[in-house]
Amino acid sequence: MTDRRTYPSDLSDARWALIEPRLTAWRQARTDAGVGGRTATHDLREIFNAILYVNRTGIPWRYLPHDLPPWATVYGYYTAWTSEGIFAELNYQLTGLVRDKTGRQIGPTASIMDSQSVKTSTNVPAATQGTDAGKKIVGRKRGIITDTLGLILAIIVTAASVSDNVIGIDLLDRATATYPTLTKTWVDAGFKSTVVEHGAHLGIDVEIVTKDPQVKGFSVVKWRWAVERTLGWLMQHRRLVRDYEARPDNSASMITIAMIDNLAKRLTSETTPTWRGT
Repeated sequence: MTDRRTYPSDLSDARWALIEPRLTAWRQARTDAGVGGRTATHDLREIFNAILYVNRTGIPWRYLPHDLPPWATVYGYYTAWTSEGIFAELNYQLTGLVRDKTGRQIGPTASIMDSQSVKTSTNVPAATQGTDAGKKIVGRKRGIITDTLGLILAIIVTAASVSDNVIGIDLLDRATATYPTLTKTWVDAGFKSTVVEHGAHLGIDVEIVTKDPQVKGFSVVKWRWAVERTLGWLMQHRRLVRDYEARPDNSASMITIAMIDNLAKRLTSETTPTWRGT
């Protein structure tokens, strides 16, 4: 670590201890393979702190503070960790640790699925966005599947025009590939019979849960509240309030990074100060 003043998004020593082994192993593997062409000089912890800073504050990469590593270097690590699945691996490892800490089996058996449409920024290619006719949103759609604790098991980012059925099938395939223990998932009415049938083919009971039509206003919907809460957690990270990423896989990485931040804090019993606590 440098002697600079810390930002609220910076990793504590305890959280860095959870993340450091995977990143150090990644760098060593690249060094041994001769990738990169020169000896790395930037501290991995500072690189990850810079990524968390962008994720939490929502600033453009070029606006990174000068006391953090150069933006081009940080972005280079970010794209490498995205393409090589490092963020996904960290999310998987930390999810297992959180489940174990709460007394759950490492492999979840039940899950909840949902999607969220968000507007995109002007730099997002038109070919990767669309219109969600139901919500009247031009942008992208995020599909996530979580366990009953709200921990993300799989993510997909598509154009907002893509149907929930297509997203649901892809999510089930991704989730079961990583967690073959899954046997149950709850979804809303946006996921139709196609998802139910695909779930049955995979050995997963897909149950559509709808709001009681007799109840007016807000009401907690059975099991689905857990995934809705996760979407609320994600919105605490300003980079996710709108989709700023040119590529859908980078969008998925930004969601994963927000979840890694959440998981690490759960394991160390830490919180990030917000304006609500000031």
